[in-house]
Amino acid sequence: MSEIIRLENIIKRFYIGQPNELEILHGISLSVRDGEFVSIVGPSGSGKSTLMNLIGALDRPTSGNYFLDGIDVEKASENELSEIRNKKIGFVFQTYNLIAKTNAIKNVELPMLYAGVSSSERRKRAMELLDLVEMTDRAKHLPEELSGGQKQRVAIARAMANDPAIILADEPTGALDTKTGRLVMDLFHKLNREQKKTIVLITHSPELASETHRIINIRDGRISEEGGAI
Repeated sequence: MSEIIRLENIIKRFYIGQPNELEILHGISLSVRDGEFVSIVGPSGSGKSTLMNLIGALDRPTSGNYFLDGIDVEKASENELSEIRNKKIGFVFQTYNLIAKTNAIKNVELPMLYAGVSSSERRKRAMELLDLVEMTDRAKHLPEELSGGQKQRVAIARAMANDPAIILADEPTGALDTKTGRLVMDLFHKLNREQKKTIVLITHSPELASETHRIINIRDGRISEEGGAI
């Protein structure tokens, strides 16, 4: 399998040049293969959220090289980065990030709207994706009318809207009870197995991490160890 994510000696600092300059990531190097399901595990303050923001092209490293599906992220313009985020990466967050006054199907359609997909095609694909996550009967419901697990399933459908190569999931079960979290993890396994999606799961849970192909442990801004899971 080819590499889809490659980070080489990534350093990330904040407040650069100021007395309170802070280095969060101290030379991170890692790669993820196309179709792999990996977890990045670490305690609060370990740097895993900063790392996720870099992998998702939401932020740029202070130094080092990052290649995303062959694209040198450092050399990409802001417009190119925006297109990468919209078309190559699907984001799933602990807090769902659904638009409150917009029903489920329109939330799923939104990334396709930004990508210039026609109205009829957006609606068709959004319904297919809601069917995939077993939420067609809630298509017209607002987020406030959905349970946490239902919101997360809509968020996963939205992450799949533009058929991204990579799904980045940041503590996706963190706000859910055990049973609902199990449903969400089963859905990720299904997307990885059946649709060959590359999935990067950010978690503090060793139990969830143990379900992935490979575990990347991060501590104090450094990768402490890597291990195979299943």
